[in-house]
Amino acid sequence: MKECYLYDKQKNKIVKCNACSHRCTIADGKVGICGVRKNIDGKLYSLVYGKTAAFNIDPIEKKPLFHFMPNTKILSFGTVGCNFRCSFCQNWEISQAPREAARNGRDGIFGEEMSPEEIVNMAVKNNCPSIAYTYNEPAIFIEYAFDTAKLAHETKLTDAKTNTANGDAMDIIKNIYVSNGYETKEALELMKPYIDAMNIDLKSFSEEFYKEVCGAKLAPVLETIKRAHDLGFWIEITTLIIPGKNDSEKELTKIAEFIASIDKNIPWHVSRFFPMYQMLEVIPTPEKTLLKAYDIGKKAGLNYVYVGNLLLDSKENTYCPKCNELLIKRHGFAIMENKLVKESAKSKSKDTCPKCKTKIAGVF
Repeated sequence: MKECYLYDKQKNKIVKCNACSHRCTIADGKVGICGVRKNIDGKLYSLVYGKTAAFNIDPIEKKPLFHFMPNTKILSFGTVGCNFRCSFCQNWEISQAPREAARNGRDGIFGEEMSPEEIVNMAVKNNCPSIAYTYNEPAIFIEYAFDTAKLAHETKLTDAKTNTANGDAMDIIKNIYVSNGYETKEALELMKPYIDAMNIDLKSFSEEFYKEVCGAKLAPVLETIKRAHDLGFWIEITTLIIPGKNDSEKELTKIAEFIASIDKNIPWHVSRFFPMYQMLEVIPTPEKTLLKAYDIGKKAGLNYVYVGNLLLDSKENTYCPKCNELLIKRHGFAIMENKLVKESAKSKSKDTCPKCKTKIAGVF
């Protein structure tokens, strides 16, 4: 356990957690909505600090991030617990573990003991130029994430040659948040010096959807997206499109127009749903729905729209928004061709279209 960084003490040993927008008021001996932040004698503690429930080395495209250090490896980890209760969660075995266990009188806290130092050392050992805080919501293990991210930014890869897209050597390890967007202002400001990029889920544009399906609210997510952009994080947005739930043309248009109102260079990933957890009766997202979402994003003026969880010719590729030159060709999470790298070798321009010289948004 570790005492939490973001909370207020109140009367009668009650505390108020400020890690996420639920801002839970927690009595002595109780836990917040996430199930992993506990009030013990008037102090708030993280029950999952140093307990890694999921750990893997992934392509960064899997996060998904398409415009941040493409074609590199990323060390991914997460803990148990979540501040949402999405009925379609793909990682419910860990994210909902405390909630499911509580129904049977257990605490549901588990994970391999792994310190921030060990995680960063694993990134160095495996030549991963970045670390992802993912699988469950990182806001609920912000102390673990903060300590790891701070150490990562103090650490350089020791290899003379890394596998970064631009071939830079001895670069500090970057940090990526994969989030449901429920961070508070205080949480984002705490992480600001150490987070380099975020993928934020915008699950719907309906308050009813967020309330009934996720146990949350829409407005804080929209505010987080705006604030993260204003703070200078590189951000990409993902929407899992669920048939009959959030797939109407009206709703998808609202999502696309909201993203475009912030920055037309924010990539939007429209992802295919598969039946999972408590939403087994819903069919996988039809191809035509994903294509409709893609077209809606383009019509709204977004420069970069991608289809995920379904292999569709050209819908995973990056094109120049000005001349439509194919810049990065993808197949699943694999990059088959990257003309930005080739251009960089010639002119040292890592983010410029080789045909029309337009700057491509991102970190390449």
